[in-house]
Formats: sequence, structure tokens, C-alpha cells
Amino acid sequence: MKYTKIIASTILLATIAVSANAEIAVIVSRDNQNAKMDQDSIARIFLGKSSSFPNDADATAVDMKKGSDEHNEFTESFLDKTPNQLATYWSRLIFTGRARPNKEVSSAAEMKKIIAKNANMIGYIDASDVDNSVRVVAKQ
Repeated sequence: MKYTKIIASTILLATIAVSANAEIAVIVSRDNQNAKMDQDSIARIFLGKSSSFPNDADATAVDMKKGSDEHNEFTESFLDKTPNQLATYWSRLIFTGRARPNKEVSSAAEMKKIIAKNANMIGYIDASDVDNSVRVVAKQ
């Protein structure tokens, strides 16, 4: 009986931990010609290493507010960095004048609105917030 409770508790905790990680959708405008993008292309744009989409069109990254669940999940899943590592990375780039920080928004609704209006922007939201105003180019 004691082992059954321990096993049940372990399974419950594992289920909660898995569901806490939201699926992130990387989005572009419906007018953007890029149907899909790989993780490396996405990371290069969001890390300021590239200013173009794979089809050579200009690309501008838009981030969710630092500290938000979406920002943290995107940073770890797509950029392979912790939020602290990303902050340090950007601090160095900004201090040396090599880059300007990405535009930042505070909600999925704001992200969809700005992305939908501009074919040269790329952003991310929780996959559950996706609607037909934007196109998903990657999920994780």
C-alpha cells in the first residue's frame, strides 16, 4: 500500500512537470513566404546573428516580455540558453554596439497583432494562442 501511494505520487508529479512546459509556436505573418524554418535559422535571427529569413527577405525578431513563461520556454527550447545566459549574451552585444535588443511585447494578442501586420517580423507565442491571423513556421 505504501509503495502504491509513492508510485501514484511520482506519476502525478511527473505529469504536472510535463504539462508545465508549454508548446511554443514560432510565428510569422500570413504574407511571409517562409512556410517552415529550422531551429538554427530561428536562433540566428533571435540572437542577432542574421537579419534575414531563409529566403533572404529582411527579418526582425520580436520577443515576449522577459521573465514570461513563453520567453523562458522559447529561450531554452529554441536558443539552447537559460534566460540568464541570454541576458548576458545581449548585454555584451548591446554594450559593444554590435546589436540592438529585439522589440518586446507583453501578450500573445499584442504579438499576433504586430506579426500579422508585418511580413518581415518573426515572433513566438504559446501554441494554444495561435489563430488564423498568423502562420506557424516551427513548434517545440
